[in-house]
Order: sequence, then structure tokens, then C-alpha cells
Amino acid sequence: MVTTDRQSAFDRILASIPFKGQVLNETSLWWFNKTQHITPNAVVSVPDRNVTIAKKCLVFPVEFVVRGYVTGSTDTSLWTVYNKGVRNYCGNHLPDGLVKNQKLTENILTPTTKAADHDVPVTPDEIVQRGLMTQADYDEVSRKAMSLFEFGQSVALDHGLVLVDTKYEFGKGPDGQIYLIDEVHTPDSSRYWIAHSYQECFQNGHEPENIDKEFLRLWFKDHCNPYEDEVLPDAPEELVSELAWRYIFLFETITNSRFEMPGTKEPVHDRISRNVSQALSSLQQ
Repeated sequence: MVTTDRQSAFDRILASIPFKGQVLNETSLWWFNKTQHITPNAVVSVPDRNVTIAKKCLVFPVEFVVRGYVTGSTDTSLWTVYNKGVRNYCGNHLPDGLVKNQKLTENILTPTTKAADHDVPVTPDEIVQRGLMTQADYDEVSRKAMSLFEFGQSVALDHGLVLVDTKYEFGKGPDGQIYLIDEVHTPDSSRYWIAHSYQECFQNGHEPENIDKEFLRLWFKDHCNPYEDEVLPDAPEELVSELAWRYIFLFETITNSRFEMPGTKEPVHDRISRNVSQALSSLQQ
């Protein structure tokens, strides 16, 4: 799996963010390593900063989205649907009176599945009834998803961050075991806020300080209809640079390590091709 610098939201590509692919791959690998006590993962080797070789799994057609706060700007985000009057979302009953960015009394699971080119919310009963997963597999994966999120929240808070929401994907390997796949707690799959300023921002009705891609999503929502417009405006260079910085900041904050900038002597495509070729050759021996 090659992680690129392409930035997506609203089911389409918005921009290219420098170093994003490396940041996401290395952030995921850090979390994969830290969460093995909760669930096995599909990682086999890491031949390149942008590449992970993983076990081939039969992927469950369900994304396990776990949320700790009422927030978001996309059509499937909790705040968007709640603001439209929805009070039963993916099998979760939501009380009246919640406001944007408020912490939920407990974390909730809001699964989605793909329909054409967009995500569609689905209830646990629908997942089983439609044959997307067996009841046993759903029960096991949902437990793992909730445990991963609670662990992620704890680790993030220890580093001065709030893990607001995230999504997980799982698959079943040839051995019948369920594996965590794709990415874990990256700024692409997750929403992070700065912990020390959250309460003040919330009480004053301001958006929390975030280090994910939400501010870029909000810019596109303010300047176009990102779901329907055929051509989108170019993301401003200052926002692209800001997002690149935020992604690196998150990696360094979570992992407590320095982000190593890639060398410029060898073209990225050539470097990845060489490293992957060598890794595959050694795996086949």
C-alpha cells in the first residue's frame, strides 16, 4: 500500500499536501505497533517511508466510525445530521439540546458502508441483515473498535491532544483471523483538537484548535459546493502549507520523535519502486 500526498474529502481529491503520505504511513505504523495488545494488524513489512506491505485480507465493507464529540462538516458527520433533527443515528439515541463540539456522555459507534462513491450510515442490525458481516464478526470488530478508540484517546490526552473521532477498517485473513487494516489514528482518518484550549473555545462558541484537515474542509464548504460542483477552486497555498505543518506536528507530538524529511536526490517514484522490489524479492525467498 503506497500512501500518497493526495488530500481527499467530500468523496473527491482536494489538493496535494507535501509529506502527507510519509506522515500518514509512519503515524499509522506507530499506532499499529502500540495497539497490538488490542488487536492483531495486517502489517508484514515497511520497505519505504510511504509504503506498507500487508497481509491480503477479505475486507469487511463497513467503516467503523467511533465518535466522542458532536462535531463535523461532512454529510455523514454527527453535527451535520444532528443539526438537521436526527436523534437516532446508526442505532444511537441522541438527546435534545446538544451543541456543536460538545463532548458526548459516552463514545458511540456510527458505522458506514459504501454506496456508489460515498459513505452511507448504517445500523448494526442492517449490517447483519444485509449480509455485510456476520453477527459474531460484527460483535468482535465493534468491541475492538471501541477499545482502540478509548486507548487512542488516553494516549492522545497524555500528549496534550483530544482524539475526537476516527474510523477503523478490518479484514479477515486466510487464517480466518480478524485484522486491523488500512490506517490508524492518522490526521486523515481522525479528528484531533488541542486539549488545553478545548474547554475555553467550546464555552465561548469558538471552533476548537484542530490539527487535522477540518479547516481545509471548511474552506471548501465556504467557497464552493464540494459535493456537487464539477470543478473545485484550488486550495490556497497558505492552507496547503499549514496543513502540511499540522500533519508533521501531530506525528511529532504523538510519537515524541522528529519527522525525518525525505531526501531529494532520488525521485520518489524511483525510490519507492526500488525499495518495494527489494522487499518483495526478500519475501519470496
